[in-house]
Amino acid sequence: MSIAGTRGEDRSDYTRSESRAIRQRSLRLLGSLIAPLRLRIVLAALVLVVSTALQVAGPILIGIALDRALPQLLQTADWMPAITVTIVYLVAGILASALIGLYVVLAARITQAVLLDLRKRIFLHTQRLSLEFHESYTSGRIISRQTSDLDSIRELLDGGLNNLVSGLLFGLFTFIALVIADWQSGVILLLAGIPLIMLMRWFYTRSQAVYRESRVISAKVIVQFVETMTGIRAVKSFRKEPRNDASFRAVAGDYRDVNRRSMVLFGTFEPGLMGIAALTLAAVVLWGGLRVADGALGVGVLLATVLYVRNFFAPMQEIAMFLNSYQSATAALEKVSGVLEEQPTVPDPEKPVDLWESRGAIRFDDVTFAYNDDKTILPDFSLDIPAGQTIALVGTTGAGKSTLAKLVSRFYDPTAGRVTLDGIDLRMLHPKDLRRAIVMVTQEAYLFSGTVADNIALGRPDATLDEIRAAARAVGADEFISSLPDGYGTDVNKRGGRVSAGQRQLISFARAFLADPAVLILDEATASLDIPSERLIQEALQTLLADRTAIIIAHRLSTVAIADRVLVMEQGRIIEDDTPAALIGGTGKFAQLHAAWQETLV
Repeated sequence: MSIAGTRGEDRSDYTRSESRAIRQRSLRLLGSLIAPLRLRIVLAALVLVVSTALQVAGPILIGIALDRALPQLLQTADWMPAITVTIVYLVAGILASALIGLYVVLAARITQAVLLDLRKRIFLHTQRLSLEFHESYTSGRIISRQTSDLDSIRELLDGGLNNLVSGLLFGLFTFIALVIADWQSGVILLLAGIPLIMLMRWFYTRSQAVYRESRVISAKVIVQFVETMTGIRAVKSFRKEPRNDASFRAVAGDYRDVNRRSMVLFGTFEPGLMGIAALTLAAVVLWGGLRVADGALGVGVLLATVLYVRNFFAPMQEIAMFLNSYQSATAALEKVSGVLEEQPTVPDPEKPVDLWESRGAIRFDDVTFAYNDDKTILPDFSLDIPAGQTIALVGTTGAGKSTLAKLVSRFYDPTAGRVTLDGIDLRMLHPKDLRRAIVMVTQEAYLFSGTVADNIALGRPDATLDEIRAAARAVGADEFISSLPDGYGTDVNKRGGRVSAGQRQLISFARAFLADPAVLILDEATASLDIPSERLIQEALQTLLADRTAIIIAHRLSTVAIADRVLVMEQGRIIEDDTPAALIGGTGKFAQLHAAWQETLV
């Protein structure tokens, strides 16, 4: 896992080498985003240079008009110089306005192209990442990558970067024009640059520290909000609202305080900038006025220098704003690049093996498995599941049942050993064949926004409505689906909110049966069903699982009864392996579990 995946949101604990690696990673990402847009960027830069030059030409044209054209008009009644300067001034202004408009359009298109590319990359990449990443990376952080982080990058590209480039370019051209018009005023402005640089450096350093703190607290606000809303049922069940309110108020209060410090920082910077500008302008006017009185400087040149000095300080505040958005965007780019740097822990094979028709024989060959190199869950595990056999996995929580199912589904790869399907290592199997051959139904029973029919046809989008109905009838779901307002065309709403938990589970069963896999895994899949629904499912399973391999994980021992074989697991090992009847009649662990379960039914 990359640095981004192991360190959370704050980079204050990074070493210098890690920080350098993160910056290089971010620059590589940025380079890959702008590389396809080189021609657009060059065109936008040319337009910006020309438009800035035309804007800067205004004061010097005014100076020429006052010192040359106007005296010639008054002395000789020659209108030509005045008309010429006026026309040039108007043409420059019109062209500058038109080019600024063109630049805004070009810059907006570049920004949106970059954001579209980045947004697609994040979605496609996170979708391809293995289950291990999604189980360790909080949902709030994933959402933050696609929302607030991309917004920060958009603000940088849309406004901040434009302000920086145009501000620096405008300042440079203004200084050059000022030196050409009056080099002595240029020296005064150059001297004023010393306190200006010190102020800008102070602001950047302080805002960097404030923003780093703001970034950490902002992430806490987002994570707490998303996790509270995601787990709202648990919140309401345990009456956790008051505690959540108190903790969120505390985090939100911290966020308010750090934003106040940011505003105080701006409140100090802006008067400082205005003071430097006012002193510089006063020095230019004073020195220029003395020279005008001596006849060494024309009034028009003095006016031009005053305008240039004033214009020079105008974009400084925008540049300072860029420094703030730059830090925000840099942090966002680092986090986004960290996600994109993540590599699947379950990679697709380089030379996949095709398996057009799977029989469903599963084998574990000396498999060892541990999550994140922690405690070993399956130590030196071996198991044969013949094709067409239904096995039930029974055991206490943490025995390794769900881990075994995840390895068969290839959500994870073994730390050592191999898992095979029909003799082919799952790591070598073509992903399409693997997903077609093995399907897992979990307790969650997630339904996507869309119709009931769409959700059932998830594994077979080309299925006809008759095939969808047949799958629903097989699991006993057709009756309640037909009673919905629009039948199979009913929109189940987000996360299946319009159907009950048991009904969602029946729809997920229909989805799995329609996919017709060679291996079907039921991981606590009947936990949400009531007793009548569970009996209905058991009747359907006896028919539908007859010609396929099935792995059933269930705490309800009634579900185990349909299995050909029961495996009792404890601490990642199989301690009992026989038919349900044989184990019930014995004196082992399963017999004890079965007796305890029978007592609960009395």
